[in-house]
Amino acid sequence: MMMRACWNWRRWLSVFCVAIALWSIAVTPAWAKIDDDKYDGNIFALYAGNGSLVPPKVDLKQSLAAGRPTLLVLYLDDSSDCKGFTTTVSQLQAYYGRVANFVPVNVDSIAMKSEFDRSDPGYYFDGFVPKTVVFDDGGEVRFQGRGQVTFETLDDVFREIFNLLPRSESLELKRRPLNEVNTELTE
Repeated sequence: MMMRACWNWRRWLSVFCVAIALWSIAVTPAWAKIDDDKYDGNIFALYAGNGSLVPPKVDLKQSLAAGRPTLLVLYLDDSSDCKGFTTTVSQLQAYYGRVANFVPVNVDSIAMKSEFDRSDPGYYFDGFVPKTVVFDDGGEVRFQGRGQVTFETLDDVFREIFNLLPRSESLELKRRPLNEVNTELTE
């Protein structure tokens, strides 16, 4: 009889602990913020709604060897500037993702070496994030920018690379509004 009472007590205690754990998960709000320097996870999935960017489909060396225009973005997951820039990168991928490679690289993953070659992302890292580098199909650097570069600036570079009409002579590419999930997370 004593053994059975002890078993019931342990059983109820374990059920109670599981219930408390499930309740705490269900009622704990998400604390992700786009305007702080805290780690929230994959910033491209969380703030741009585009988890397809990380990890990139090809690395910088492969992209340059393939002769495709490339957008290299050096970023940190715990940088508010990088979090804010993710939507611009995602919007550019929507327009140019089929004809150009997008290579986001977390600077924490760059190996510490004294020298890098031109096909290594570490070659372009100068201590600032986000850092954006655009290469043409010949592997030449066509643009380097620090901080949150505007969509229009990068669009102009891609228009030049692909020999498209300038913005003043063609339809303006307009940004799509963020979906409700992203809007709620970033407010």
